[in-house]
Amino acid sequence: MSAEEIPSNFSGPTPGNILLYNINDGYLEAIVRGYRTGILTTTDYQSLAQCDTLEDLKMHLQSTDYGDFLADAGALHTTTIQEYATMKLVKEFTHLRAQCTEPLAKFLDYICYQYMIDNVVLLITGTLHERDIRELVDKCHPLGFFDVMATLSTTSNVSELYNNVLVDTPLAPYIQECLSEEDLDEMNIEIIRNTLYKAYLEDFYKFCQHLGGVTGEVMGEILQFEADRRAINITINSFGTELTKDDRQKLYPRFGLLYPEGTFRLSKAEDMEQVKTAMEAYGPYKQLFAEASGLGSNPDKSLEDAFFEYEVQLNRLALERQFGYGVFYAYVKLKEQEIRNIVWIAECIQQDQKSKINLYIPIF
Repeated sequence: MSAEEIPSNFSGPTPGNILLYNINDGYLEAIVRGYRTGILTTTDYQSLAQCDTLEDLKMHLQSTDYGDFLADAGALHTTTIQEYATMKLVKEFTHLRAQCTEPLAKFLDYICYQYMIDNVVLLITGTLHERDIRELVDKCHPLGFFDVMATLSTTSNVSELYNNVLVDTPLAPYIQECLSEEDLDEMNIEIIRNTLYKAYLEDFYKFCQHLGGVTGEVMGEILQFEADRRAINITINSFGTELTKDDRQKLYPRFGLLYPEGTFRLSKAEDMEQVKTAMEAYGPYKQLFAEASGLGSNPDKSLEDAFFEYEVQLNRLALERQFGYGVFYAYVKLKEQEIRNIVWIAECIQQDQKSKINLYIPIF
């Protein structure tokens, strides 16, 4: 990697440099690898699946890395378990973010941007429907909080939200590049979400390729998959809507395994069968569609489940690499899947649906 490829605001050792990496980032990577040992194993899930009540679930989780995280939770509900498990992840992530230097600090900020996008979309939706802003803030993901959220109580319409809040967030470059104040009133909320995600993913991918080394290699593969997944989902979700083929294509990220030939085929698809046909030339996605069609070991697997399993596979592999920032991203994503698994098991217990309790996605 030449000096010209490194952004001018970075200094010091770059990820991928085996001789210098540990100077700034080795300690934090060691912490993440320590966190990784606390991720639930197949044996842990088997124990959780045997629980008859949420209190039993709480007791079994106490013997894992989660410990007594539910000690102050009061009455147990699946939403409570999800909230407290998420806060545990946020606490660990915040600890890492507080101790890192550039460019790792910027990399961790990029991880937070996706949650900021979801929070911004939630705020826009609530404002359009004249919901209480303070109530909406309570529902925002804590990893996507930003400083100006404290001023939201004075916001009463979309114009004020755009001019006083959104343009001062870290997402401002994406918002100002892709959206106008009028768009917030007129555009479908999912189009706004996908427009922001497209700009974010392209920027994050470019950043990781600038860093190069193991980070560029590992994160390149992960982000390419994320771009492809969004392109596929945008296509499928557009069927039966007013979204035109040209508008659909504008929402596809401009990188990934599918770009440009695969995304062009997706832009012309008119039904699910044509989407499957478009994926025939792409081995990994052809296999995922086959599994979601009931041809795999689990006939009930959805395409979303197949995507989640493949994402877990990529992030597990990322944890096997050293001297790169992919381990930080992979840890957050694997913990997110772990929380989804715990909530799924808790939901099955609460609704007495034990026959479906094993449909979680194992990690290790």
